Amino acid sequence: MSKRGRFITLEGGEGVGKSTNVGFVAECLEAEGLEVVRTREPGGTARGEAIRALLLDPAPQEPLHVDAELLLMFAARAQHLAEKILPALARGAWVVCDRFTDATFAYQGGGRGIAKERIAVLEDFVQQGLSPDLTLLLDMPKEAARQRLESRLRDRHEQLDRFEQEQADFFQAVRDGYLARAEEAPERFAVIDAQYTLDKVQSQIRQVLLTKVAAWR
Repeated sequence: MSKRGRFITLEGGEGVGKSTNVGFVAECLEAEGLEVVRTREPGGTARGEAIRALLLDPAPQEPLHVDAELLLMFAARAQHLAEKILPALARGAWVVCDRFTDATFAYQGGGRGIAKERIAVLEDFVQQGLSPDLTLLLDMPKEAARQRLESRLRDRHEQLDRFEQEQADFFQAVRDGYLARAEEAPERFAVIDAQYTLDKVQSQIRQVLLTKVAAWR
């Protein structure tokens, strides 16, 4: 095995099942005898989680400007990289992260309309060339994803966060943004059809993972 660990991210819009499948990915890799660090964005560290709370808080009395949103995302990411992701990769651990910079291009770029060139400047500054080795994009039509999200919230008696409260056109733009990213980097992305049952979705994920692990060993 290479001394450096591998960096795997899960991406997708609201309701596609990322959080459920982050744990599944970690379990698959651990079954192969790998050290796995599971984390998420925004968040992953104490300071990052504090920034996450600011980003998700609906707070209608003080709307968050789109540029402030973008900068907060990268502030949390800079801390996350320095404190957690880079040290784990350096010691040979495999990092599995729920969202990373592709989410910024999809949400702040596609959803908010920020030019991708502006996002790329921050990406270069904060990440210094680091990119995921594999990105699993869980994709499904926005209507089906919305139904899943609302069902989950009802079951857990949760409220919509600031992003989940957005309108249908926002989520279509996010989906389009993700699919555009996947088309630009097909060697890194594996697009997973998330419309199926959990077993079928995880079967797709397992196949991709086992193929990549074998190739990287």
